[in-house]
Amino acid sequence: MAEIKRLSESRDLTRIERIGAHSHIRGLGLDSSMEARDVSEGMVGQQPARKAAGLILKLIRDGKIAGRAILIAGQPGTGKTAIAMALAKSLGQETPFASMSASELFSLELSKTEALTQAFRRAIGVRIKEEAEIIEGEVVEISIDRPISSNGNPSSSNAAAKTGKLTLKTTDMETVYELGAKMIEALNKEKVQSGDVVALDKASGKVTKLGRSICRSRDYDAVGPHTKFVRCPDGELQKRKEVVHCVTLHEIDVINSRTQGFLALFTGDTGEIRAEVREQIDTKVGEWREEGKAEIIPGVLFIDEVHMLDIECFSFLNRALENEMAPILVIATNRGITNIRGTNYKSPHGIPPDFLDRLLIITTQPYSEEEIRKILDIRCDEEEVEMSNDAKVLLTKIGVETSLRYAIHLITAAALACQKRKGKIVEIDDISRVYGLFLDVKRSTQYLMEYQSQYMFNEVPDEGDADEAMQS
Repeated sequence: MAEIKRLSESRDLTRIERIGAHSHIRGLGLDSSMEARDVSEGMVGQQPARKAAGLILKLIRDGKIAGRAILIAGQPGTGKTAIAMALAKSLGQETPFASMSASELFSLELSKTEALTQAFRRAIGVRIKEEAEIIEGEVVEISIDRPISSNGNPSSSNAAAKTGKLTLKTTDMETVYELGAKMIEALNKEKVQSGDVVALDKASGKVTKLGRSICRSRDYDAVGPHTKFVRCPDGELQKRKEVVHCVTLHEIDVINSRTQGFLALFTGDTGEIRAEVREQIDTKVGEWREEGKAEIIPGVLFIDEVHMLDIECFSFLNRALENEMAPILVIATNRGITNIRGTNYKSPHGIPPDFLDRLLIITTQPYSEEEIRKILDIRCDEEEVEMSNDAKVLLTKIGVETSLRYAIHLITAAALACQKRKGKIVEIDDISRVYGLFLDVKRSTQYLMEYQSQYMFNEVPDEGDADEAMQS
């Protein structure tokens, strides 16, 4: 339990997000009646798919769809991954969301089944509740006694010999506490001073500064923007509070299977986890559930490019979804009718028919020209690029004729071209320049057809094959 506390505390860090392919997405963009808006929360178009994902979201929140699987299928560049990311954002922080690509399984040192098992358990959360004894009050006075060195000056090197007293009060009482070296260090780390309202965990010794007492608001003429004023607590100094820790089953597995405990989560060296360890953890979590100390949160596991899984992986998924603690499985693919990896049989999306039968299938449609323009507007705002209306019209035309992904890539490149000529707004000339510098798939294929004889190990295709390559 102490390791779980440390793990949950280590997560309370400020996260800095960099601009990525889907960083503009904030949610599914649904209204209160679960209808998809045209443009909302970074999502554009795909109303039927977003509405279907919204129904899945509601079932997940109600806890009625654990152990189910959803397939998001569609042509390349139609927002399949975007819908999965929007689903994750809509679920919130407490619902676990694990994401992976199917090809990752074949590059790991672990076996395929072990890697899938770990991914499944990353997507199952455990909300552990416990009662903790908290001392909460306003600091009246802190006095720290430091030992005197041989030369008569206070010694800072002998930290273990430090002692002190802490006076705390509420509106009803006041008490003096003796301080040890660890508590003095914790108070110094939080920079606690007279007038602060603090909470001390008796079991772990953790010090939390809740804010500055509102009675001391007139002590200073000016305060920083992060200064928070709170009321002096009332009642008893010592209270019992319910503390909630949210972790995943995989994190509990690692803590109990490795000698270095939860530090293995940060190094990534989790290794193979024995089945006996998982069985013991499942039994213990089951006991906590019966006692009301814990609650299982079925999360979401998203596997992209699922056609890269082989027949063994699909067989394992079939069995894993029948487990009572299975998460919601969301998979995505852009393949049509193709071979099931590891066999000579063809199947829709490269998925075995028995596994397809388990899936709720959501399809995506190609974006219209108007939707491409709206997506490009959102991406320009996200990447903080100012672009003229004429340049956006040209970029939209490029997106229609080539692909949306190619058009999005040109935004930052055109902004850099604009900076080079010391301009502030991206114009048509900047778009034209980067369009000439960076080829799209069609022009690159055409170039290869023209100069194929000059490339090494080239197999000259027939005219029919060349035409087919150009169309793809």
